[in-house]
Amino acid sequence: MRFESILAGINGFGRFQKMILAMCFIGRFSIPCHFMLNNFIADVPSHHCDFSSLDDGGVFRNLSTAEKLVVSIPVQEDGTPSSCRMFAEPQYHLLQNSSNFTDARTVPCQTGWVYDNTTLRSTVTSQWDLVCERRGKNKATATIFFIGTMFGAITFGSLSDRFGRRRMILLCYVSTILVSFASAVSASYVMFVVLRFFTGFCITGIFIIAGALTVEWVDIEHRKVVGVIDSLPWSIGSTLFAGIAYLVTDWRWLTVSVTSPLIVVIITWWWLPESARWLIANGKHEQGLIYLKRCAKMNQAENFIDTIKKETLSDIVVTEKKDRTYSFFDLIRTPKMRRLALSTGLLWISVSASYFAISFHITGFWLDIYFTQFAYSLIEIPSKISLYFLLDKIGRRSTVVGTQLIVAICLGINILLPKELSLVITVIAIIGKGFSAAGFAALTLYSSELYPTVLRQTGTGYNNFLGRIGTAVAPFILLLDEVWKDLPQAVLCSVTLLGVIIARMLPETSNKCMPETIDDIEQH
Repeated sequence: MRFESILAGINGFGRFQKMILAMCFIGRFSIPCHFMLNNFIADVPSHHCDFSSLDDGGVFRNLSTAEKLVVSIPVQEDGTPSSCRMFAEPQYHLLQNSSNFTDARTVPCQTGWVYDNTTLRSTVTSQWDLVCERRGKNKATATIFFIGTMFGAITFGSLSDRFGRRRMILLCYVSTILVSFASAVSASYVMFVVLRFFTGFCITGIFIIAGALTVEWVDIEHRKVVGVIDSLPWSIGSTLFAGIAYLVTDWRWLTVSVTSPLIVVIITWWWLPESARWLIANGKHEQGLIYLKRCAKMNQAENFIDTIKKETLSDIVVTEKKDRTYSFFDLIRTPKMRRLALSTGLLWISVSASYFAISFHITGFWLDIYFTQFAYSLIEIPSKISLYFLLDKIGRRSTVVGTQLIVAICLGINILLPKELSLVITVIAIIGKGFSAAGFAALTLYSSELYPTVLRQTGTGYNNFLGRIGTAVAPFILLLDEVWKDLPQAVLCSVTLLGVIIARMLPETSNKCMPETIDDIEQH
């Protein structure tokens, strides 16, 4: 008897499984909030040089604030005050010359900056002056967080296989709370980015372990619907995050606010079951049987579970035991397996880079940053629900190819459109975000079906690791606007089209048996 047969006998998608999904939702709510947190806590508000150093105690002191700005700060080509330069000396003649044209010598900001805090009361940008020549440090805060998630994915994936899902997810909950709250009281930029690294490191374990726990308790028939449901907490959390960010405008309190739900999760953890599949696979048959009986009782299938004994569970271990241990080396050991690993790895980098770069780019649209975040997140919900129908009707490969092609087209159109059409550009960007989210969710299922059973978890970890590289690079792609305003979108369009080409070369998996061994891959 296979473990799937036992799940089918005790109702593999009953009240017990739905309880697990519900308990994991609250913990997953915080994940997208932290992933998108940098959009707000590292937002760059309007700013100009602090011109207090020009106060000579005479005429300058008697001027109004607006007049001091005119005589102190040069005007850029678009008519706005310069963000990074100031006059070496006050230019009083500009009070009579509205053009603000002068060949007077300018210098970098001498005593810091003055920030517009009408939208956001406090950000890490204004806290540590991460503007002008320090702008790279601002984007680095997001990249360092995602590097943390990259290493956390590998670490907690391995630890949960060794020590169990339930115990390790509690460790992730507690450690995320501690390091995140500590980051909110950071006294320096270095302290902040170090703690953000560990926040990413710990919080990614919640995502990986919760996903494994839900899937391991669900029968084969319902894995697709659970996969779609599992993707929705991200979108719902991102949508609600826009409202939280609107209400909490101080970066320290915003960090605390999006982390606080994990305190509630720790309370619900006491009712969270361990994975019976993991327990049985590790020889803990008695404990596994206890959880299976609890599941059967809640799902009203006690008659079936009464026929299951520890000896039957021992047979499952023997049946599922592999002849040898597989490792990451097996991903590149044989020709077709090597080609598959290379293709899916590049595809994950492409999809991750485009999705998160679009997600991080929430300024410069017709809507403000709060409504842009809200619209970006809300569009994901119907787009992901549509996957339930598309994945079987047109196939996994066609879904990934189609969604990514539309994303590339949206990026290309926004490059060509005049910037005056801000409303049209915003609508197209939101549409592109929706298809990007759908493609990401489809790729998660598709790539797991491409890998053989003996390497499926190894392949999943490998793809997530490379996907985090694409995510970490995304903030720096946005910095290319200093070279050419539309260069980031041009790069993302090219990267997305590369993903389309790669996806076209992969085999279809819809309505087909999944490969079980490496030989299955090499023989087809």
